[in-house]
Amino acid sequence: MNAAQQDVFAREVDDAMREDQLRIALRKYGIPAGVTVLAGLLGLAGYLWYNDHQQSLIGAQSETFALALDQIEAGRTGTGKDTLAPLSKTGSAGYQAAARLTDAGILLEQRKDAAAATIFATLAGDASAPKPFRDLATIREIAIKFDALPAGQVIDRLRPLAVPGNPWFGSAGELVAIAYLKQGKSSQAGALLAAMAKDKTISPSLRQRARQLAGQLGVDAIDSAELARIGAPQ
Repeated sequence: MNAAQQDVFAREVDDAMREDQLRIALRKYGIPAGVTVLAGLLGLAGYLWYNDHQQSLIGAQSETFALALDQIEAGRTGTGKDTLAPLSKTGSAGYQAAARLTDAGILLEQRKDAAAATIFATLAGDASAPKPFRDLATIREIAIKFDALPAGQVIDRLRPLAVPGNPWFGSAGELVAIAYLKQGKSSQAGALLAAMAKDKTISPSLRQRARQLAGQLGVDAIDSAELARIGAPQ
C-alpha cells in the first residue's frame, strides 16, 4: 500500500470511527423513551397549544391529565391508562393527542417499540391534531425507526423542524445530523450541531452533547461570549 492509499485509508477509518462514535452517542444520550421525559415534551406542546382554547375547559382536562401522569410515574400504569381513557375519546383535540402520545410512551417503556411507532405515525398524520403534537409524534416515530429508514427520508421529514427558532430544533436536529453522517455529509452535520450548541433555547445537556459531537467533526461550536465566560483563549 503506497503513501497515498494509506492516507485515503486512514481518512476512511477516521470518518467511520467518528460516525460510529456519534451513533453510539445518539443511542446513549439521544431522545429518551421514558414517560417522564415524554411528559416534559408534552408540557411544552401543551403550552404552545394552550392559548388557543378556553381556559375553563383546559383546567379540568389538565387536572385529569396531570393525575394520569402522576399515576403512571408512580408505577400504576393500568390506573393511569384508565384515567386517560376519557380524554382519548372525548377530550379536546390537544388532550386527545396528549393521551395518545402518553399511551405510546407507555408502550416504549414496555419495549413494544413497533406498537408505539404505529401510534406516533398515526398521530403525525392526523390533521385534526394540533401541530405541536404532530411534530412531536413525527420526531418520536423517526427516532424509533431511525436505523431502518433511509437517511434521506429522515432528513426530508425532520428538516423543517431542525431549524433555529423551532421548539423541536434540538430533538429534530440531533437526528438530522446523524442522518447527514450516514450520507457522508460531515460538514452539514457539523454545522447543524454547532448551531444547536450555540442556541440558548435548547436544554444545556443537549447543547453540551451537540458541542462535543461537533468537536469530533472538527467544528468549533463555542461562541465568543461563552469563551469569554469560561476564560478560554480566543
